[in-house]
Amino acid sequence: MQTVLTTAPASALVMQPLADVLAAHELTQADLAQGMGLSRAAANRLVKHGLLPARKTRDVRQRLLAWLTQRGVPQAQVQALLDPNKEVGPGGLHPAEAVPPQIPPTTDETQGELEMLLDKQSLTPEARQHFALPRNPFVDDVQTPDDVFHTASVRYARAALLDCAQHHGFVALVGESGAGKSTLAEELEERLRKEAAGRETLIMRPYVLGMEENDAKGKTLKSGALAEAVIHALDPSATPRISAQARFRQMHQLLQASYQGGRRHLLLIEEAHCLPTATLKHLKRFLEIKDGMRRLLGVCLIAQPELRVRLSAQNKDLREVAQRCEFVALEPLSTDLEGYLAHKFARFGLAAKDVFAPDAFDAIRQRLIYLPRGARAGDAISICHPLVVNNLVTRAMNAAALVGSPVVDANVVAGC
Repeated sequence: MQTVLTTAPASALVMQPLADVLAAHELTQADLAQGMGLSRAAANRLVKHGLLPARKTRDVRQRLLAWLTQRGVPQAQVQALLDPNKEVGPGGLHPAEAVPPQIPPTTDETQGELEMLLDKQSLTPEARQHFALPRNPFVDDVQTPDDVFHTASVRYARAALLDCAQHHGFVALVGESGAGKSTLAEELEERLRKEAAGRETLIMRPYVLGMEENDAKGKTLKSGALAEAVIHALDPSATPRISAQARFRQMHQLLQASYQGGRRHLLLIEEAHCLPTATLKHLKRFLEIKDGMRRLLGVCLIAQPELRVRLSAQNKDLREVAQRCEFVALEPLSTDLEGYLAHKFARFGLAAKDVFAPDAFDAIRQRLIYLPRGARAGDAISICHPLVVNNLVTRAMNAAALVGSPVVDANVVAGC
């Protein structure tokens, strides 16, 4: 999907996110969408990021506050959702209400900015000296499970992955580039070594280098190759059978013997959004491998959000697979940004407050909002994920050192 990067208007985050308030009063995002007449996307932005629609902003906000009050949310909590620190525009309105935000046109330059934020950035020696950093906090920064920052979505993802491995489930962990999917997969291996609970868990990871979705684009990962990967992991000396039926029977027998010997098994496939349709369909057969009533193999797919689209209920070819798969999404950092950077720096004995001015965090959040090509302002999406944050912060620290700014502030971030 092609995107255009844009700096959100200063008033884009005009409320506190609603997730905690809704949860405390047993209300759901679906309740909000239905009660307010909002689309699912608009309700999601409001609940998770505090982003109000660009049109009729004041009317929507007033209706929202009235709806929350009618649902029993105390007035003090309702008022606390308003951000008192935002600049007020003409007529007592936030700037976004006074002047509708303008969406910049898609250009090669703005597309290049997004790609730059996804590329690895390096902290200059001048920046390290300027901020008195003994080392770069974004290089080799995740080496133990304690280095992983736990947001609510990360905690849920960790629990889902562990459950999938220990009970042979079927999970798809989805997130944008840089959201931390591979990190959680690696951490799962570490945890399984420590939390064996009497049974070793064997993780099988087929090679996916250069994998494409169909043969016209390049090399695909077929179900036969998955079976070979399982066979090789269980018995490196075994020669996979030639016919698909014989190979599948061979895999079943090896899994059965391994399970009876006290092991669990997890097939973990990265870049799963590139799996061909036929391979996705055949995953159902892997899940049906059992010893009596006990499933012998768990399946975990690591993928970008495109996989959710492919495994939608509307796709009749993959409906049976979709019905068996639990999707777990890694959400943007957004409200956890301050905690993430504090954690990142503290792991190296550093204080984030010595590097960032208080206004830098909102500026980072706003800088990491993008619009899909041709979308409306209300369809803005946050890309405030760990890798992207690391890259933007690195660029901002380099820029601050270059101009002699003692800390990274909103102006420095806006110029990156």
